[in-house]
Amino acid sequence: MPALGPARAGRDPRPRGLRRFVAPPPPREERCELCAVPLAGERHRHLVDTEKRALACACGPCAQLLDGSGGAGGRFRAVPGRYLSDPGHGIDEQAWEHLRIPVGVAFFFRNSALDRLVALYPSPAGATESELDPASWQTVLAGSPLAGLLEPDVEALLLRRHEGTVECFLVPVDICYELVGRMRLRWQGFDGGAEARADLDAFFAHVRDRARDVRGSGS
Repeated sequence: MPALGPARAGRDPRPRGLRRFVAPPPPREERCELCAVPLAGERHRHLVDTEKRALACACGPCAQLLDGSGGAGGRFRAVPGRYLSDPGHGIDEQAWEHLRIPVGVAFFFRNSALDRLVALYPSPAGATESELDPASWQTVLAGSPLAGLLEPDVEALLLRRHEGTVECFLVPVDICYELVGRMRLRWQGFDGGAEARADLDAFFAHVRDRARDVRGSGS
């Protein structure tokens, strides 16, 4: 059996025999879900696939096309990029308790297919839906005008209970699922662990930096 080592000039470098089962698979090339153009690893926009209830990747031109047309009548809707904050909201710790969510973060968005608000929170298993009566959510969400500004399917109301206060933001829905993935990857033990908490702090610091105050932004 020949020794394993660098491929020699003129020989096929692809794994052969049993080696092909242990070699790492080639990275999957990301493509736009509309026009199939390669995205080449660049940071790109996302679409909501309203039929599959999933996020899809989009190149810049396709995302702009959906932005310009509104995208409301088709299968795909472009996720917008606005971030809004509401420092003067009326959601306090007592209101948060009504949600009965076992972690300190939750996000809400309106699902147009179901024609109702959906409440989710990060967990070690991924995005977990709250089974609380929607009427209870509405009581809490009435504390901020951000809930009334949400674009169905593509924007979410993001809440965080932390150190005796509740933060409230309107954000693109894709970053909520990004947060879910990050928490699932780093979660350790019962409370998530130090690494997950540090990542959560960094995530919300980024959101705060990007968000504009809804009460003074004219949005």
